[in-house]
Amino acid sequence: MNASERLIVLNSTKLGENSLVLHCLCREMGRRSFIVTVHKGGSRAMFLPLNILDAEVIENRKSDLWRLRGISPVHPLNGIHSNFDKNAISLFMSEVLWRAVQDGAAEGILYDWCERSILTLDALEGNFANYHLRFLMELAGALGFSPSFEGLAPFAEDNQREISDLLSSGFPEFMVYPLNGKKRSAIAGSLLRYLSIHLEIPLNIRSLQVLEELYR
Repeated sequence: MNASERLIVLNSTKLGENSLVLHCLCREMGRRSFIVTVHKGGSRAMFLPLNILDAEVIENRKSDLWRLRGISPVHPLNGIHSNFDKNAISLFMSEVLWRAVQDGAAEGILYDWCERSILTLDALEGNFANYHLRFLMELAGALGFSPSFEGLAPFAEDNQREISDLLSSGFPEFMVYPLNGKKRSAIAGSLLRYLSIHLEIPLNIRSLQVLEELYR
């Protein structure tokens, strides 16, 4: 059985010379991995993290690892790919989703929220250095446990005032809230610990260090 699917690339693993395993969040199938063929001389740019693709899913009854073909990008995401800072934030987002969303998880609402979050980052102009913090707070809500100050307080350490302010801020105010790289990293760490406890899995996000260095 073949079916059309909309998917978001979370990560990829090289498989031989001409194949990749794409780890994806799908609109209908949830979190799944697929094999794709990359023809000799072909570009792998289509399979960068957070790219949004349409594809035909080819079922393999002998394996859980199905194949994709007829792949096409849905949005160019030029705003992300042409901006170093946005690209760093997108890599953080994709790593969080890759570790937080478990295989087999299927929830259209989560997919739709993820796609909106990617397109929002792509379109943002001006100050967006706090976007990954907003992403983490909204992700908690998309996963079913919207954060409150009372819930986050045990993880906030010396950042209780900032977290309280951010929770009560609208989107424009959130983006311009004054934080340095060290503070952003500490708040992101608090939010990741909060998510880890609720998801019951460790979220050790290596790309967080990149953002701290970027916005030092």
